[in-house]
Order: sequence, then structure tokens, then C-alpha cells
Amino acid sequence: MPTLHQTEPAQIEPEELAQSLRYSIARLARLLRQQDRNGHGPTLTAALASVARLDGPTHGELAATEQVAPPTITAVVSKMEVLGLVTREPDPSDRRITRIRITPAGLAELEDVRSRRTEWLGEQVRGLTADEYSRLAAAVDVVAKLTEAPTTHSREAVPS
Repeated sequence: MPTLHQTEPAQIEPEELAQSLRYSIARLARLLRQQDRNGHGPTLTAALASVARLDGPTHGELAATEQVAPPTITAVVSKMEVLGLVTREPDPSDRRITRIRITPAGLAELEDVRSRRTEWLGEQVRGLTADEYSRLAAAVDVVAKLTEAPTTHSREAVPS
């Protein structure tokens, strides 16, 4: 995949930029996941992060967040429970509802994964030239904005 930094930004079509960005981000995400080395797989690791972030989701809430079918999330939660990463607790206000809570071991696992990913990415960033580092630093807020975008987009926001 060719890099676009050799082209003036105003000359890049939005579709070409989107294609290049999608490719680069997908590859970076794959490389970051490869740093996990915990043997649990990306679905379990992502679900564990969501349990920590959501602070006691139900199975349905976790399935919706992870965009997987309820039977899939049930299997993932069962595996996390066997590994001691989460517990299932009845909701104090409605005992029919089960909440999934991260354990101290789950928090430690998550911190380990995040530390490895950050360490690897830090090594890559340290290998950049001063110009590349500056350009990347300038783009971080824009990439962050893309991750906060709604699922439906208006074409009005795209430069023509």
C-alpha cells in the first residue's frame, strides 16, 4: 500500500485517504494485538477491557458493546470466569439480573496487556525521524476524533 505523505494533502481524494488510513490502522491494531502474548485471543481481551470500562455490565450490555451474539458473550464470560478474570454477581436491586465484574486478576491481566502494547508502540515511535514524530503528534487528536465519530456520517463534513 503506497504511503500518502509524498502527496500534498489538498490533492488527496477523501476515498484514497480513507483507504490508506483504514489499511494502516487495521495493520497497527493487528500488530498491537500480537503483543498480548497471553493466549486468550482478541475477543476475550476486548471483552475484559469492556467489563472494566462498563463497571458491571449485564451479558446483554457486554454483547452489544462487543457486537457479538449473546451465546458468544456467554462463552467468553464463562472462559473469563474460569480464568479468574471476572465474577458474575446478582444485581443488588434486581436479583434476576447478573452483573459481570472484573477481578483483581483481571485488572492485572488488562494492565499487563496494555503495558506490552504501549511498550511496543513506544519502541516504534522512538524509531521515527523528528519530522515523522512531529507529524504523528500533530495527527493524534484528529485520529482520536475519528474514533468518537457517530456510526452514521454526513457527507457534508467531508472536504470536497
